[in-house]
Amino acid sequence: MEQPGRQPFIHPAACLVQKNRRATLERVEKFISDQYFTDCNLRGKLFGETSPLDAISYYLTEKRIPYGDAVKQAFQKTEVGKTFGPTWWTCWFKVELTIPKGWLGKEVHLIWESDGEGMVWKDGEPVQGLTKEGQKTSYVLTRELKEQDPQGFLFYIEMACNGLFGAGQGSMIAPVDPRKTFTLQKAELAVFRRDVQELLLDFEVIYDMAKLLGEDNQRSFQALYVANQMVNLCDVNDPSTFLAVRKLSSAFFNQKNGDSQHVIHAMGHCHIDSAWLWPYEETIRKCARSWVTVIELMSNYPDFTFTCSQAQQLEWVKTYYPGLYSRIKECAKRGQFIPVGGTWVEMDGNLPSGEAMVRQFLLGQHFFLKEFGKLCVEFWLPDTFGYSAQLPQIMNGCGIKRFLTQKLSWNLVNAFPHHTLHWKGIDGSQVLAHFPPGDSYGMMGRVEEILKTVRNHKDKGRINSSVFLFGFGDGGGGPTEQMLGRLHRMKDVDGLPKVHLSSPDQFFSVVETDTSQLCTWVGELFLELHNGTYTTQAQIKKGNRKGEQLLRDVEILSSFALALNSIFTYPAAKLQHLWRLLLLNQFHDVLPGSCIEQVVEDALRYYNEIQSEGDVLLKESIEALMKPNSASQHPTDQAVTVINTLPWERTELISFPDQTLGLVTVSSMGYTVLPERICPRDTVTVLQQENGLIVMDNGILRAIIDPTGRLTSLKLLDSNRESIPENSYGNQFVIFDDIPLYWDAWDVMDYHLETRRPITNIVCKTEISVSGGLRGAVTFSLQISETSSIVQEIGLDAHCPYIRFNTKVLWQEAHKFLKVEFPAAVHSPNATYEIQFGHLQRPTHRNTSWDWARYEVWAHRWMDISEHGFGVAVLNDCKYGCSTLGNVLSLSLLRAPKSPDAAADIGPHEFSYALMPHAGSFQEAGVIQRAYGFCNPLIVTSLAAGQAHSWSAFTVLSPAVILETVKQAENQPDALVLRLYESYGSTVDTWLQMSLPVKEVSMCDLLERPCSSETLPVEEKGIRLSFTPFKVLTILMVLKR
Repeated sequence: MEQPGRQPFIHPAACLVQKNRRATLERVEKFISDQYFTDCNLRGKLFGETSPLDAISYYLTEKRIPYGDAVKQAFQKTEVGKTFGPTWWTCWFKVELTIPKGWLGKEVHLIWESDGEGMVWKDGEPVQGLTKEGQKTSYVLTRELKEQDPQGFLFYIEMACNGLFGAGQGSMIAPVDPRKTFTLQKAELAVFRRDVQELLLDFEVIYDMAKLLGEDNQRSFQALYVANQMVNLCDVNDPSTFLAVRKLSSAFFNQKNGDSQHVIHAMGHCHIDSAWLWPYEETIRKCARSWVTVIELMSNYPDFTFTCSQAQQLEWVKTYYPGLYSRIKECAKRGQFIPVGGTWVEMDGNLPSGEAMVRQFLLGQHFFLKEFGKLCVEFWLPDTFGYSAQLPQIMNGCGIKRFLTQKLSWNLVNAFPHHTLHWKGIDGSQVLAHFPPGDSYGMMGRVEEILKTVRNHKDKGRINSSVFLFGFGDGGGGPTEQMLGRLHRMKDVDGLPKVHLSSPDQFFSVVETDTSQLCTWVGELFLELHNGTYTTQAQIKKGNRKGEQLLRDVEILSSFALALNSIFTYPAAKLQHLWRLLLLNQFHDVLPGSCIEQVVEDALRYYNEIQSEGDVLLKESIEALMKPNSASQHPTDQAVTVINTLPWERTELISFPDQTLGLVTVSSMGYTVLPERICPRDTVTVLQQENGLIVMDNGILRAIIDPTGRLTSLKLLDSNRESIPENSYGNQFVIFDDIPLYWDAWDVMDYHLETRRPITNIVCKTEISVSGGLRGAVTFSLQISETSSIVQEIGLDAHCPYIRFNTKVLWQEAHKFLKVEFPAAVHSPNATYEIQFGHLQRPTHRNTSWDWARYEVWAHRWMDISEHGFGVAVLNDCKYGCSTLGNVLSLSLLRAPKSPDAAADIGPHEFSYALMPHAGSFQEAGVIQRAYGFCNPLIVTSLAAGQAHSWSAFTVLSPAVILETVKQAENQPDALVLRLYESYGSTVDTWLQMSLPVKEVSMCDLLERPCSSETLPVEEKGIRLSFTPFKVLTILMVLKR
């Protein structure tokens, strides 16, 4: 027995051991390793006794069937080691088990390891997600087995025959292997040693601090010595030693931080791509697997908070997993499950139209308000490939002043200079933006990530807080208990920043207390990577543009019918359904084209539904609008009516039902019945010269076209101004090698420009196909390669200021990039590109690395290069990728990546573009209006209507202001919503004239909430409106019914 006052004996060797840093670090590492010495280290003791399951049986199905159907099927016996598949099938397992009686008082887990993603079902409800890739391979049967507890269980496990990241053949982004099989590797009962897990987490954090704080940090050495002593004290076979070990670690963790330490706001997150390397249908199950695990964690960790975006995904869970959805709503009430983002999906940030972006928020925010009782106040878009300069205004209009992303950390050329900043849009609207400095939304809760967050923060000194998003993401998975355990230990420990389990609102509220030192970024947030996504999957891009335009037309004409036809019912539910499909396809891996073939097929099927159902709605709205409402009208049989959905009068060439051409004038946002055929001042002439060149002339333009379809000259006749520089060719098709570093469907690298090759191999040289009059045209065809070709018609219409190129391409290439170039006889340091509700300029030079990184950019319907008094614009009907280098305008047409879809863009394509030289500025020349008309042709219909007459619903007196949208109000069926924007970049006062029966008019925001209680006066000239540059205004117009 030890005598009082005497020190315990310490062998001299223990004092003399010199602590070699590397050896000591590795000693601790091996003590907790899951690869080395697991027969005698602490990690090997995480699970104790094991017991086999009573029985496992399975049912394999090609379909994703609900639980109720699955349990009725005939199951067959199986065992560990068997494989199941193929890819995208589902295997349901019936699991029968009995916990051994000798395990009383112990925590018991069901261990389940398989290659596929699994979900445990108990009593008809999902209770746990299982995925090896997401470090979730066990389900807790009981935390402490009691005498009275049931010991026999029956579970069902639904295993998807795909992994967390789909089923790529050989690599993550490779095309899907359709014959892949998935193995059940382990299925057993095991005693879980929670005391061992707690010790392991202590060791992990202290070891990481010792390793990562650095040799010049005394706290690093303190951590090293503490960890080493913990190993000395810990006998892995004697749990009674664990208490002394934990006292050491607790003493270390209890050494607190100072008040000046950086504060990290940690939030659970689970980024789930609505479709990517898996189809939409699998995403529904990914949401359930991920979120049910989150909900279970919340029941054991009341301080755990989790952020969740994308209303569409919550809608899916509400529909297919109502029990889980009820639990989610309960956790949301407690403030643990936090809806964020405000949009229907996390959409692409570049390519959707302005109105589509508004609808993302409108549908999303209405869903969040209805389901969770409040609007989102943060826009959450962490993984999108760039951010439009019009987003701040759209956010502000939807009740959002805060923005979070991390994607700019992927910049290939320039490191973005800020992590917390003000972001200002093209209209001057501003939001508070934060980019988590850890440069990820899938943190693991490690010391290394915590330190990187502080070290990497570019606004240190201006702000002392950061967001830290933890949890497996992209393919789902979410946070784990181990992540929470590590973060709890780092809450307030000397040597590390403070870590708080927090929420977006708590973080932004702290920042908002003083933003005076923050910098401001003006304009687009351009991602210097993934700029191939502006072009990849051309059919998806075309479906998006055509769908946006069709739904716009349907809403406008349905609104007019609602106002004028008392028996017409506005198709609100059908339109909402079609909008939801369109918005879903704008997800940031679908519209960009960076998805597998099955997702492309789903997307194109949705576009076909939008087109077919939209055409029906369009026809019904036209029929209701044209229906006579007065006995004084005398219907005529099959009267030709031409409809214009754009807010200005248009004089254009149309094809009548008898296939004849006619030049007609149609009222602004209205129609003309039995339009008069106008005789143009100049008709079109098409002449072939002896040298093989063809000259086309319509009195506005004169084009000279060579045998390969290239423009050698394009003159604006009024000013005799040449558009094509000497010794240059317009409409020059060029092809490039397109082999990126890794991200095949995503990236086009700058070095592709070094491989430019003009396409000049003639199949059929240019020949006259329409000889003139109201229209002239020539056709030609070129050979791209042995298997790919181009057929093009170049057309010029009477009274038209642009020359049109209707193009058909048979595309059978691999890793090639097709563009068309238009050198312009213009000198300017900047080119202008249309974006949502406006435009912006980008440099045509490459002075700086920021300029050069924009070698491939995006635009919507037009781009323009102008000098004072003259310019040249390129219009398009379904393309987005483009560039301007020097004086050469390039429109990107087709790519041919092979991953993740080996068939991307292979097949036939049809598209059109146009070249429009102009005097004066592009604003004065009407480029914006012509681009609208190019994409929105006049609608010609043969319906019984009244006598020859014209009718206009709306006219805006200033050409700078565009009436973009007319729709029924979301929550007021007797009211219309009008959305207008200033398109020139000017301050303007104007009048909105109207002929609809209006009761009252007021201003509202983009969510259709009144801006004030005051109404706008309706005067004889209409409604007076004031705009600043690129301002978007929304009007609520109550109808007289």
